[in-house]
Amino acid sequence: MAQRVAMVNNKGGVGKTTTTIRVAEGLAKAGHRVLVVDMDPQGNASRRLGWAYNPDAPQLTISEAIQADAAGAVAQVIQPIGWDVDYATRIALAPARLELENRMSEAGIVGAWRRLTKALEGADNHYAYTLIDCPPSLFHLTQLALAAADCVVIISEPEYDSVEAAVRVRDFVRARAVELANPDLALAGVIVNAKQNLASHADQLASIRELFGDLVWDPVVPHRSLLVDADGDEIPLSEVRGEKANEVRAVYELLAQSLVKAVPVS
Repeated sequence: MAQRVAMVNNKGGVGKTTTTIRVAEGLAKAGHRVLVVDMDPQGNASRRLGWAYNPDAPQLTISEAIQADAAGAVAQVIQPIGWDVDYATRIALAPARLELENRMSEAGIVGAWRRLTKALEGADNHYAYTLIDCPPSLFHLTQLALAAADCVVIISEPEYDSVEAAVRVRDFVRARAVELANPDLALAGVIVNAKQNLASHADQLASIRELFGDLVWDPVVPHRSLLVDADGDEIPLSEVRGEKANEVRAVYELLAQSLVKAVPVS
């Protein structure tokens, strides 16, 4: 079974989805097979990995897999990604569309928070890592991910609101993991994203290190416009050109190594 990692922050706009897909890319380049589960109804991870919904030939998504409430249902929705590079064959996707919002209405159903866990049973056995891109909340969709995960990685910008939201995630995991029938769920690491050469960012980075200690992974991701361009163009970093391209590729490859070190596969 894959090591399942929930990628979380309680605040939007912190680069969570970018970090998820670029760490997946780094893992794949290192030879690991990775499943990306898109649990955000915005479907940004799905789009950025080159997946597009075809209304003339509708595809099943993670929403239908959860709704099925059946063991292994995710296997029916896993699809290849759209990148045209060799290592892309080592990344697979369980995509999302806006209809995933409908699963929120099931929050009051007994045992509904276990449906992703059940849906993943056996479906990710052939992957080293399953990265679950969560929405910017701690409600039902994220709780589905936390119940299914082996560990949590928090993504935070060095901004006050983002750091405060990261602390909420940490405290939620500590307080509620038992209630999600996942008492061993732990925080594996914190990735700091979009660092700029600002005094306020330096101060907030120091705060993050004080709050989370050795759980803060290096390197810190610098703010680079080429990341925005790569996400918009739905391309892997290996196809990006520019003065800082090699630097950015190296950052995510090192962060992928940090994940492997913190959450080794058996």
